[in-house]
Amino acid sequence: MQNDSRTQLNVLLMVPSFDQGGSERQGVQLARLLSETGRYRVTLACLDRSGMLLADAERLNLGSLPEFRLSSFYDANMLRQFRRCVALLKAQSIDVVQTFDFYTNVFGLTAAAVARVPVRIGARRNTKGHFSATQRWLERRSFHFAHVVAANAEAVREELIRDGVSATKVVTTYNGVNVDRVTPVASLARAAVLGTLGLPPESEQIVSMVANLRSAYKDHATFLRAARIVNEALPKATFVLAGEGPLVEEMRALARQLGIGKQTFFLGRCVQVAELLSVSDVCVLSSKGGEGFSNAIIEYMIAARPVVATDVGGAREAVAEGETGWIVSPGDHEKLAAHIIELLRDPERARAMGARGRQVVKEKFSCEAQLARIEDLYGQFLPTKQITHSAKPNPTISRLETSR
Repeated sequence: MQNDSRTQLNVLLMVPSFDQGGSERQGVQLARLLSETGRYRVTLACLDRSGMLLADAERLNLGSLPEFRLSSFYDANMLRQFRRCVALLKAQSIDVVQTFDFYTNVFGLTAAAVARVPVRIGARRNTKGHFSATQRWLERRSFHFAHVVAANAEAVREELIRDGVSATKVVTTYNGVNVDRVTPVASLARAAVLGTLGLPPESEQIVSMVANLRSAYKDHATFLRAARIVNEALPKATFVLAGEGPLVEEMRALARQLGIGKQTFFLGRCVQVAELLSVSDVCVLSSKGGEGFSNAIIEYMIAARPVVATDVGGAREAVAEGETGWIVSPGDHEKLAAHIIELLRDPERARAMGARGRQVVKEKFSCEAQLARIEDLYGQFLPTKQITHSAKPNPTISRLETSR
């Protein structure tokens, strides 16, 4: 995919794994966007090769995907993997290293500093409620090695500055959304989609939430308590939770306890997000903290669905209250329910809000906008750099990547 060019920048993007998390998805997406321009020779590295997005990464034809598997930051394996990473960065004459989460910040930025990579870009994608005090301290230390730290929301940027990271070092770069991910197959009728998802054919109004059930901060309990109130007002409403994790059974039990077990469906790992959103009437995010800039909210909006979200992270930066959806206080299941009911009872307004949300995403949060922001960021540090590296495979690099 990448042409032999004397002006290509060698960029290494490092993701934690290929699970379906926001950091992972944004990393794989950026690798695609950069490589498609032909201006970059992209290496997509990881700390763990497992996850559903691995197939997407392999389809990018970037060559091998170096893995630096860690079990701890404090053992002999860490030192071995660190040396491998430094050697790879030097062998590939990497110009830019960009990391995407706490673990890749600590590992990747430090290795890039030792390898004297010209441009080192760290990231913060969650608010500090997601981290322990020790992790926050360790990450701040790793940010000393970064030329810039990319926050995915103004709320995250402001928190980084309060935590002591220099304001001149922190920039806001919003997530970009892949429109194809939330564009359903046009030929599929509603009944067919419901059947594919395992939802009842009589489902008339669907309220959905796309969020993993691994983290308590997603606060599915608030969503379910709001669903009980909605069910009392609109008994035909169906509630769908898409996401996997160890909290599934606990939330199933809560749904039964609230008397909405039969109206609530847990889809688990959902690869048919586009189809789910196409039959949803209202989409919800009920997190109580820890969010940065939610990919789910942007996907709801690009699917032209009205959003009801809690006021965490960058939610207010995406949702225009009263225009594309509503913002409520974390944990306020009554207000959450009130806005859901309001939208379900006024489908015309709900559709108008959804249409406006889709337009906002196209203008501010598209892949094209994301690519432009990243290229501008690279250009601030390497505005006139002429790269002389060949894009041909280097057998030394291959040995470094595959050795364990």
